[in-house]
Amino acid sequence: MAAAARTGRAVQQQQQAARPHLHLCSLLTWACLCLSLPPPGNAAVYLLDDTGGLASEFDGIGGLSGGGATSRLLVNYPEPYRSQILDYLFKPNFGASLHILKVEIGGDAQTTDGTEPSHMHYENDENYFRGYEWWLMKEAKKRNPNIKLIGLPWAFPGWIGCGDDWPYTCPDKTAYYVASWIHGAKVYHNLDIDYVGIWNERAYNKKYIQVLRQSLDKVGLKNVGIIAADGNWGIANDMLVDPYLNGAVEIIGAHYPGTLSSINAKKTQKKLWSSEDYSTVNNKVGGGCWARILNQNYINGNMTATIAWNLVASYYKELPFGRDGLMTAAEPWSGHYEVQSPIWITAHTTQFTQPGWHYLKTVGHLQKGGSYVALTDGKGNLTIIIETMTHDHSVCIRPPLPPFSVFQQNVTFKLQGSFKHIETLNVWHSKFDFVKNSSKFFTKLSEIKLINGSFSLQLKLDEICTITTISTGNRGSFPKTPVSKPFPKVYKDDFNVEVPPFSEAPNFADQTGVFEYFINYKDPGDHVFTLRQVVTQRPITWASDADQTISIIGDYKWKDLSVTCDVLIEEANTGGVFIAGRVNEGGQDVRHAAGLFFWIFANGSYIVTNDLRAEVVLASGQSGTRAGTWHTLTLSIKDNLASGLLNGNLLWKGVRVLKPYNGWAAIGTHTFELAQFDNFRIQAS
Repeated sequence: MAAAARTGRAVQQQQQAARPHLHLCSLLTWACLCLSLPPPGNAAVYLLDDTGGLASEFDGIGGLSGGGATSRLLVNYPEPYRSQILDYLFKPNFGASLHILKVEIGGDAQTTDGTEPSHMHYENDENYFRGYEWWLMKEAKKRNPNIKLIGLPWAFPGWIGCGDDWPYTCPDKTAYYVASWIHGAKVYHNLDIDYVGIWNERAYNKKYIQVLRQSLDKVGLKNVGIIAADGNWGIANDMLVDPYLNGAVEIIGAHYPGTLSSINAKKTQKKLWSSEDYSTVNNKVGGGCWARILNQNYINGNMTATIAWNLVASYYKELPFGRDGLMTAAEPWSGHYEVQSPIWITAHTTQFTQPGWHYLKTVGHLQKGGSYVALTDGKGNLTIIIETMTHDHSVCIRPPLPPFSVFQQNVTFKLQGSFKHIETLNVWHSKFDFVKNSSKFFTKLSEIKLINGSFSLQLKLDEICTITTISTGNRGSFPKTPVSKPFPKVYKDDFNVEVPPFSEAPNFADQTGVFEYFINYKDPGDHVFTLRQVVTQRPITWASDADQTISIIGDYKWKDLSVTCDVLIEEANTGGVFIAGRVNEGGQDVRHAAGLFFWIFANGSYIVTNDLRAEVVLASGQSGTRAGTWHTLTLSIKDNLASGLLNGNLLWKGVRVLKPYNGWAAIGTHTFELAQFDNFRIQAS
């Protein structure tokens, strides 16, 4: 997400929070009334006809895992809840039934809500089992073998830059790195990546794009298409005058286009995608913006695919843009998850269309507001999606509205061409009620019987109707999810996992650096299985990473707590590690995190600071600590006082903690350096 787009999201959330009451009259319980009567005299008539051929091919609706670490907590969910969440996202004819899954190619750096590990921390290092995106792609394919897969880097390991903080300075090396990820997906996971991007929302480089295309072709990946440039439509200007660039790019992808594309993008005659969009809070009203986007991205901008950021909000809710997903799954410790309006709004399109269908040429805006699209498989099936959402075109904020009673319209759809013989159509309906909080989503209504190839509707505000020949639509459901619970107040992890399936230990959320399970073969004692920070060179960053590494865990509301952890400094002379409590920032703002940080160093000293950057020192002294030796740290905070133990002995006490008042627990290192952690324990009150 670009800075401007991120800012737009923040403004959007603030405005949403500031408008709890909308000036609407009471909404009628039943809307999208289907009339099997002759059209009313004041009805607008819309023709649906394929006689003159079909319009653009539909490429699908998708979700984005990454940008960054947005699916972090999902992998920790216990069964059956984890599989239920995946079914709501990917299972055909059940929930969102997504056609596309886009994932981050991890780059060891902060990319919005955390870091995702790279498959190549260093140039001579390859591991295609790090992270959870491989697992997620396989789970998606298991449910929908036809789902399209996309990879896109946000950040890169530091070795990519050839001594310069820029991946384009060595295009061959960068292309090799990306091609290796695609090749590894196939060799180690039997995953065929369909498309790959360049560098998320950063300046594109024509030479690099051409080198990437050549590199993919040389290693047998000719079927992998390149999407560029995952920012604005500007690359189209160069593609029109550069045939080599034009030949290398298969799809022009833009982020948060506001339903509009550029004239030059259309002139390229390439497929246009909204390759990242939506970014709205997942709640009962959040799907309204999504409904408008899904129709009008095509109507206004000829975009044939739309991908939501993000797929599932599975990260601590107090991190930036909490709940900005198609659904929310942020409590693996309780099993609780939430399925709200965005899932069902997605289903209005995805359950009744498929990539390869075509839009009709006769689509557009309704005369009194809203829009409609119609698609066909070319074999007699027809799906019409109508939305009457009242949203501003830029950031989907609801404008002030006149009395509701004037907002209804009678419309008639007349079917021609190969559709004129259709006699009945199935109807699925969703209605947003912003006043009474009684919205209803994805309800199957009685079928429509056409009269002389026509049917009429009475439409009201804030509803979505899918009218289709497809009869397989289904509102999937599971038994009620477990009750939401806070993070456990007593928590411990000894990291004794012999075969680490993911990069991070459960519930730890890396914000800078990468903390991986590690088998310490040199220690036959109590510290064979540990958690190790492994990034030793600052990555080519996407967000404003801290100069320290940090992984957070727990309940953001915690005030009084005790944190204990065994730590091993590996860097002689310069190394240092910390444990922390009341950490109040993460994600893109992590470098500004405050809290109480208890540090020890290889040179035998300690400090206690009020911030991650160690600029506000509250206490300091000698600890006798050194590298290569395990030490046990304990940090206790109660009210506004804190104390620290080293190896069970009091090292410091009476440090006053004025702010912050609450926050997560955390572990981390002083620089990008190797360090190990074991026997982590929390006691909160």
